[in-house]
Amino acid sequence: MLREQLINALNELLTPQQLKDYCPNGLQVEGTTNIKKIVTGVTASQALIDRAIDMNADAILVHHGYFWKSETQVITGIKKNRIKALLENDINLIAYHLPIDVHPVLGNNAQLGKLLGLQNIAGLLGITPGNIVMAGSFDIPKSHDDLVLSLSNTFQRNVVSVGNKSSISTLAWCTGGGQGFIDEVVGKLHNGKPIDAFISGEISEQTTHSAREQSIDYFSVGHHASERYGVKAVGEWLADNHALDVMFVDIDNPA
Repeated sequence: MLREQLINALNELLTPQQLKDYCPNGLQVEGTTNIKKIVTGVTASQALIDRAIDMNADAILVHHGYFWKSETQVITGIKKNRIKALLENDINLIAYHLPIDVHPVLGNNAQLGKLLGLQNIAGLLGITPGNIVMAGSFDIPKSHDDLVLSLSNTFQRNVVSVGNKSSISTLAWCTGGGQGFIDEVVGKLHNGKPIDAFISGEISEQTTHSAREQSIDYFSVGHHASERYGVKAVGEWLADNHALDVMFVDIDNPA
């Protein structure tokens, strides 16, 4: 598949032009024109690039790429090393941030709801063209401790939690660094029921106070762990629909 065809297919799927993001979405570093093998991963770290080189990949597709608005524009240090490795090995770096968060089927939020086996999944807080916060419910309510155990097993992480509800039926969530949405979730209804708990990847100092003072249980499952599933699903979509050799590589990250 030609690089231009790949980018066009991804842009059509993920519609980045409809989102105001913190980084460029799509092709970030240009490599070879012909794409046969793609490595997908959460973050374009040196470890992921090295694995892609070892696998003779033509492209890397990630959720966390480069050139964030808040970072320095100079190419030195680890950024220089990463880009040098990509250019020397003619590997394309392709990144989609918010588009992979909010895609209604393949996005991080949609995939997390599916992974947890939740029912009645729907958007709770929107961001065109998808949902930055979603909500769903359990058929059988879980206690706080039961949910901690379930999340720990699912994400293979030590879950940080706040609260102690004996019955949690309705959940809201935002993957990654979405803990700040907890205050917007409080008071919202899903299928006529209040939100019992909120899940995100990270926890901030103020998140604990918000959860305690507004009587909503909170669970932090890890930024990386919560965002493994969107880019993996997009890669699987590419393999199924465009006959590409796609491999998801999980570079462990406890944060």
